[in-house]
Amino acid sequence: MTNSQNILRVDASARRAGSSSRALGDALIAKLGAEAVVSRDLAEPLPHVTEDWVHANFTDEADRSDEQRAELALSDQLVAELFAADILVIASPVYNFGIPAALKAWIDLVARARKTFLYTENGPQGLLTGKKAYVLIASGGTAIGSEIDFASGYLRHVLGFIGIDDVTIIAADQQMIRGEEALSQAIDLVAAT
Repeated sequence: MTNSQNILRVDASARRAGSSSRALGDALIAKLGAEAVVSRDLAEPLPHVTEDWVHANFTDEADRSDEQRAELALSDQLVAELFAADILVIASPVYNFGIPAALKAWIDLVARARKTFLYTENGPQGLLTGKKAYVLIASGGTAIGSEIDFASGYLRHVLGFIGIDDVTIIAADQQMIRGEEALSQAIDLVAAT
């Protein structure tokens, strides 16, 4: 299937070979087809938010120094990738019941007041509306949707916070318990998407 939609793919696994979340991402990208796919591989680590970054972010755009604009340049690029995408594909493992630190760093750089959400008198309002997100999750022992899953609910919440409410989660979970069946069933779900 081909379509004219642009896809942003974010891979969060530290493993490039043998990664179940990356295998799910590959299957979904092949299924969706796309005019353009921008890939953001978080195995190439992003910087964490620093005091200088926070100060630059909360300085009015018109008042930012050249140094502050440089401090925010990568974040601005990541936000632009999100705005340009019609479909967001996040492929992530579960590390210690939650998302990898690399994915949290990406979220911290894209969840920006006045850029991807606004604070209003009625509460936060996401600015990335009209987009579809697929969250592809792989875990060794954590059952996705269980009380010890701090990854899927968090990702659904943060995506909604920035305006992406149409979120489909497909999980290859408990692979250390269920074996190859877990990944196989998840790939079947991707094929049925």
